[in-house]
Amino acid sequence: MNVLVMGGTQFNGLALVHELMRAGHEVTILNRGKTEASLPAGVRRLVCDRSDHAALKSTLQGQDWDCVYDISAYRPEDVATMIEALEGRTGHYIFASSTVIYAQTDLLPITESHPVERGPDQNAYGLNKLLCEDLLWEAWRTRRFPASIAAFSMVFGPHNIIPEREQRMFKRLLLGRKVMLPGRGRTVHQVGYVRDEARALRAMMQKQNTFGKRYNMTGADTFSDEGYVDTFAEVMGLDPDSIQKVSIPAEVMDDIYAGKISLSDQTMQVKVDTGAKRDPRGEALFQVNRIIQRLAPNVHHWDRSVFFSIDRLKEDTGWQPEYTFRAAVEETWEWMQSSGRDQSVEFDFGFEDQLLERIEAL
Repeated sequence: MNVLVMGGTQFNGLALVHELMRAGHEVTILNRGKTEASLPAGVRRLVCDRSDHAALKSTLQGQDWDCVYDISAYRPEDVATMIEALEGRTGHYIFASSTVIYAQTDLLPITESHPVERGPDQNAYGLNKLLCEDLLWEAWRTRRFPASIAAFSMVFGPHNIIPEREQRMFKRLLLGRKVMLPGRGRTVHQVGYVRDEARALRAMMQKQNTFGKRYNMTGADTFSDEGYVDTFAEVMGLDPDSIQKVSIPAEVMDDIYAGKISLSDQTMQVKVDTGAKRDPRGEALFQVNRIIQRLAPNVHHWDRSVFFSIDRLKEDTGWQPEYTFRAAVEETWEWMQSSGRDQSVEFDFGFEDQLLERIEAL
């Protein structure tokens, strides 16, 4: 099939391009042309800044696609332009959304029919994803624009453009640093492996039963915070019992989430400008999120488990995750070592030291 990938040179998009080419599809990517990437031979590249909507429509004019994967749309105007440019010119439009859209709950797993969060707890990134979805629902209902939505959830793996997640944990353990766990480290979470999710996106292609639906896209395994750390340690050849684990007391976590504790770190950089703003409760909320991967701390309180059902995706497409959580950690660790990032990547652990001092002084 003739496929367009918006983006296509970083993480999710790059994994998808490789997956589509392995399956024998004709692949075109569209981006600004500023990111170097190891693209498979035969990939066609269109250079355009999608934020210039007139230029984007001109670039896409007169071209038809069997499927368009929009991995790089973050604002409703991005999606509105795509609908206008692609109406009648694509057999399927698949939009990359996020599970940060869902409201907090104690009824797990979270399914696609769960209420979404549009209130003050939601940030700009999540609200913009919801507004993008709104446009697609309307286009499907009124004009049968062939759209599907893939809600990604904390994607994990090689080439992650958010190194503060798994790469930071590998480095922390390599340096023999103490690892902090919120409370007793028993809340349960979930990640999706980037290659499994690329396969899932390919499995959705031109399946008409996916039109007008949202699909949670993540892994099959769940794990506790402590299980996350122990799995990393075991994969790295370390004894989990040798890791110095420090509990962040519940009262400290509550104060952080209430904005009563400030942990500053001037070195933190946002890799992608999505228009998202920091949570009004303070930087500390996001600093703690760098210790253990945690979905949407602005919505879900620290002591809530958060994981999702992928039954709809499996039933409608026949896709199944191939990677266990441990296998995902193993392959990512192999990439860290083969790429030299285990030695070259550096992190500022200053805010963690601040928090450790606070805890140890209690």
